[in-house]
Amino acid sequence: MKLVCCFLAAWIIWESAFCFAGSDLNQDFRLWAPVYLNFPISGPVKGYMEANPRFSDDASQIDQLLLRPAVGYQLTSTISLWQGYAWVANYEPRYLQEHRIFQQLIYSNKFSTFKLLSRTRLEERWIQHAIGTAVRARTMLRGDFPLPAYPALALATYDEIFVNLNTIRQGPEAGFDQNRFFLGLNDTISPNLNIDVGYQLQLINTPLSGLANQANHILLIQFFIKL
Repeated sequence: MKLVCCFLAAWIIWESAFCFAGSDLNQDFRLWAPVYLNFPISGPVKGYMEANPRFSDDASQIDQLLLRPAVGYQLTSTISLWQGYAWVANYEPRYLQEHRIFQQLIYSNKFSTFKLLSRTRLEERWIQHAIGTAVRARTMLRGDFPLPAYPALALATYDEIFVNLNTIRQGPEAGFDQNRFFLGLNDTISPNLNIDVGYQLQLINTPLSGLANQANHILLIQFFIKL
């Protein structure tokens, strides 16, 4: 556990240095409260649904809403493949809709002292007013480390990086898009429900000068429901 804490401290320092290296950095406090539902369909075929409201401007107004269904196939006890769709409503600074389809590979395994989750996703995006199909790759690595004194609680941390693979007119440009780092606690309420509560730092490369010029400090409360 000491090694994990040292690694997390080093990672936070690196993220902070990366964040504040930009010349003009905009910052905001935000609240995200997503709900994830996983359910069986038939045999190795599984279903997924996500509702993800996000609030910006010091968590005072709705910024974004995502609805994301998907169908998955459990290849092995640790590996699954998914195909999904996402509808995204962006409310700030102006209302824009986005439609996505995505493919993803998930690796999940439980070891003696921690749980590991790796998710790699490829997204094809159709953004209102943008001309063409934007393609984005993202990959996340997550670890859950149970607390010996409180078996239902675990230290949870993950990092996810997003990279735009192409440039489209009036849309995303190829290259680094954003990075999300989370540190918090996971509470197993029951076999069917667990909750993350913690802090997420989101660094975004907006269409301004600098590599990362938007830093969002997010209170993340996410609900995982398994039927």
